[in-house]
Amino acid sequence: MRTLKLFALAAGVAMLFAAGVPKSEAQIGISIGVAPACPYGYYDYDPYGCAPYGYYGPEWFHGGVFIGAGPWYHGRSNFYGHVNNTFDRQHGYQGRAPERGERATYRTPAPRQFKGNEMRDGRGHVGGGEHGGQRH
Repeated sequence: MRTLKLFALAAGVAMLFAAGVPKSEAQIGISIGVAPACPYGYYDYDPYGCAPYGYYGPEWFHGGVFIGAGPWYHGRSNFYGHVNNTFDRQHGYQGRAPERGERATYRTPAPRQFKGNEMRDGRGHVGGGEHGGQRH
């Protein structure tokens, strides 16, 4: 009987630990935890660091909130939005990027002021003119 009680206690403790561990799964369409809290969005490639102001165009925001990128992107499958890849670390950007959880100090860029030079789909894929800058 004592062995059964110890087993039940160990099983209960193991379930509590398993419930408290955040999800961390491969990018196969399964959730991998909470998206980074970045004021102007985050890059659509691992390690998903915060993107600086000016990287994403206004179509990436809805009501001032970033719609997502990478494994957390849940927008339309045919969505392509403008980015300015001069603010991309993979293209040599070495300027300041906001920290996770930092508050925004700028509003979403106005369409006329944004200088996009590439279109991306939110999942790390570069698109072409055939997508026509479809809005979310």
